[in-house]
Amino acid sequence: MQCFKNALAQPQISLLDRAFHYGDGCFTTAKILQNKIQLWDRHLQRLQECCQRMGLQVDLSLIDQTLKQLRCIETELNGTLKIIISRGEGQRGYALPDHPADVYVFYYPLTKVADCGFSYVSQVGVLDQRIGLTMPQLCGLKTLNRLEQVLLKKEAVEKQLDEALVLDIQGRIVEGISSNCFILMNNQWVTPDLEYNGVHGVMRAEILQRMQHAGIECHAIELFQADLHRVEALFFCNALHPMQIAQHLMNTNLSTSHAIQLFKDLQLDQIQ
Repeated sequence: MQCFKNALAQPQISLLDRAFHYGDGCFTTAKILQNKIQLWDRHLQRLQECCQRMGLQVDLSLIDQTLKQLRCIETELNGTLKIIISRGEGQRGYALPDHPADVYVFYYPLTKVADCGFSYVSQVGVLDQRIGLTMPQLCGLKTLNRLEQVLLKKEAVEKQLDEALVLDIQGRIVEGISSNCFILMNNQWVTPDLEYNGVHGVMRAEILQRMQHAGIECHAIELFQADLHRVEALFFCNALHPMQIAQHLMNTNLSTSHAIQLFKDLQLDQIQ
């Protein structure tokens, strides 16, 4: 792993960084193959929106400068990038410092050849813990405070689940632990509406656009726990995994063929 701060190699992070004190910032995680960041336009747009809504003054060209530095070390970049925007160092208290935000780029090189296909998750359940309703200003953003996901992952590990559906306090289905989800009901693809919480994932947006272009109907709707008995097929997606197909939901067998066909129809093995 290598870390850069504002395009300079960084061996350590300041104890005064507000990302450490308050989770004051945002981030995105992206796959990079042969020096090209997959879905980069979507990642960049989401970072820009997050910085605008949070009032972060940031020079995102520092990301390109960092990649140039990385390519001086490794000719070809293949792996994962985690880009963190922190409001930077500040004094004690919530008042905002008046200086540009810091741009951190973490590079994790691949340890094996990248798999661009779909994969399976066998045991999928529904977690007992519920997530709350998000402050409207922050809804959909990938902010640094991910305590909900940390606790959800802990529950999933304890229950020996490969993935899980997450509900909110009003019983709505929201997403997976670190992914968005698509569900087949009555031979119709749907995805949870994310008006009140959840992360607006870049792969979710890509899949929705490809479905529209392919003439495949998919509606973003409110889904509740009571709807789970109607689930015929289910898959999860995020920037690193375009499709993780659930084989079982709460010990009930699910169809995998519908998701496999959708993967082929949308050419999800060809993400740019």
